Amino acid sequence: MSQPEARPVRISSEPVQLQALEPMLEQVWAAVGDVRALLALAKEIGDTAPKPGEGNTAKLWELLASVTAVDVAAGRVLEPHLDALAILEQADSPATPEGAWGVFAAEGPGLKLEAKRDDAGNYVLNGSKPWCSLAAELDGAVITAHAEDNSRAAFAVDLKHPGVSCETPLWTSRGLQEIPSGTVHFDQVPATPVGGEGWYFARPGFAWGGMGVAACWLGGAVAVARDFKTALAKGADNGREPDQVALASLGEVDRILTSVTGYLAQTAERIDTGEPETPDGHNSNSPSAWSEALRVRGTVAAAVERVQTVVTQNLGPAPLAFNEAYGKRMADLSLYIRQHHAMRDDAQLGALTLKGDCGW
Repeated sequence: MSQPEARPVRISSEPVQLQALEPMLEQVWAAVGDVRALLALAKEIGDTAPKPGEGNTAKLWELLASVTAVDVAAGRVLEPHLDALAILEQADSPATPEGAWGVFAAEGPGLKLEAKRDDAGNYVLNGSKPWCSLAAELDGAVITAHAEDNSRAAFAVDLKHPGVSCETPLWTSRGLQEIPSGTVHFDQVPATPVGGEGWYFARPGFAWGGMGVAACWLGGAVAVARDFKTALAKGADNGREPDQVALASLGEVDRILTSVTGYLAQTAERIDTGEPETPDGHNSNSPSAWSEALRVRGTVAAAVERVQTVVTQNLGPAPLAFNEAYGKRMADLSLYIRQHHAMRDDAQLGALTLKGDCGW
């Protein structure tokens, strides 16, 4: 390949199977920094991409990891579009997912989006939703809103409706500059229910989607590790053989990534065979889907942060200051990984574990 960065990430496939991803990854590489081009690619990829729980979950995660290894922001564009398509299919929704879609489920203080029926009995949305990434560029979204009984339900929404207005956020972060996440306001916007009240959070697919995000994080860590390996090899070619510390650090990175990819491969296989079956631990014979998602996300997040720490300690400030691709990747990944809530997510997992939702 002309760019070594555009290489697939292996979770369980044979290397020859991964070669099929290479032309698409070349296209991603060429589109880095161009959000509209990346969204067009996401729409194209979505036509054939696997969906979680249908027998090819590991291949879906390889796709997400591979795209993110090319460019973290590109993975951040692709993942919600594929997640939206999966949600609509899982719900057997009548909404037609034409164009590029997102998923907006975050809540924020002082903001509330409400779904109420109008005089004709159809749902309309009123209020505001925070953290809506790329809303102004998207065609539609699966969005959560508070129903009339104040429970949260999911709806499919046309983001081009005149009642939708998108704020342009003051995005000061160096990370994910192409993907600012602002507040979107809704004024009498028609909405199609997706799965009924309570369905969105109760389905196993909610956990599967969370694990798909973790696959993206993994792809970013693999790219950072490749940066490290390439730097050491280049130094050796120039007569600077890596010392014991550098070699030990590369060995640690290899251990981390090998163990995490193996864990994801095992988890994907279990998902495709129907285990875990429930989102909340009602199947006493195995952990719940959500506890498994918390394990996967926490394990991958810790791995990413350790890989970033080891690599930056070894390579020092120079690539952060002068290597655009490396600096962008580090900044993008540092922001993206904060979708994991660290000890608060571990506290959720601990509460489930205390109730017996574990396999040990």
